[in-house]
Amino acid sequence: MPDTVITRTPVGAPGAGPYAVAVDALGVVWVTLVHAGQVARLEPGAPPALLDLGNVASRPYLLATGPDGAVWVTRGGDDRIDRIAADGSRESVAVPAGSGPYGITTGPDGAVWFTAIDADAVGRLAPDGTVSLTALPAGSGMPAMITTGPDGALWCTLNRNAALARVDPAGVITLHPLPDRECGPVGIAGDGTALWFAEIGAGRVGRLVPGDELQEFDLPDRAARPHAVTPDGAGGCWVTLWGRRALAHLDERGTVTAVHELGEGSEPHGVAVAADGAVLVALESGYVAALRTAG
Repeated sequence: MPDTVITRTPVGAPGAGPYAVAVDALGVVWVTLVHAGQVARLEPGAPPALLDLGNVASRPYLLATGPDGAVWVTRGGDDRIDRIAADGSRESVAVPAGSGPYGITTGPDGAVWFTAIDADAVGRLAPDGTVSLTALPAGSGMPAMITTGPDGALWCTLNRNAALARVDPAGVITLHPLPDRECGPVGIAGDGTALWFAEIGAGRVGRLVPGDELQEFDLPDRAARPHAVTPDGAGGCWVTLWGRRALAHLDERGTVTAVHELGEGSEPHGVAVAADGAVLVALESGYVAALRTAG
């Protein structure tokens, strides 16, 4: 691959903990600060603007961008989901106490779907503000990230049950067990054709076209602890390697084409592709890294 330039932008106070990153329809970058109860908004040429969620212990985790330009945020520390409009105004909705909202995505039905990591359930926040939870089968174990699949259903990873769960818009759940019972899937993202997901316990990345045979690709370092994935726009994906302090790229065949080191203690988590093609990585050490092709 061409040479890559990596720049780092500090976000939040020391210890704030950038965790997830997303890019909205206007190209604005949003970052959760999990240890500070804040969300940061990054526009080109301007310092990060910090939005306080009103509770330093709210633990904002993951982000989803909506077709209306709004950004949705799960708050695992106080069981809420926030909607942040493009102008920075914020609305907050309570979800069932003890549910622990974590993963989030906007669904094809106009609702916001989320995982309730502490309740073994998938939640739905309807456009009218109604919240409902659908319990996963007994023993499913720790639903993590969630995305909309190419088949129009919602898909989430079941970290402690080594499976993917498919949830159709009516709430019917189908489990898809993975071969390795210790693989611990976490991140998942759809690219319009396939689902990419990270197996943090196995050092592996999976790819599934609904209805086709599962594909799994071993990473060069099986102890790399892959965490989050995002499509690259060309049929492949980017995946953060938390244990390796790096970012890897896989092409559409699952071949690892590059591994970019992000530095000792960086703790890479969320990943997204910016409007200009830069690959953005939230580093819990306090930065957002941007990888751009030289020249």
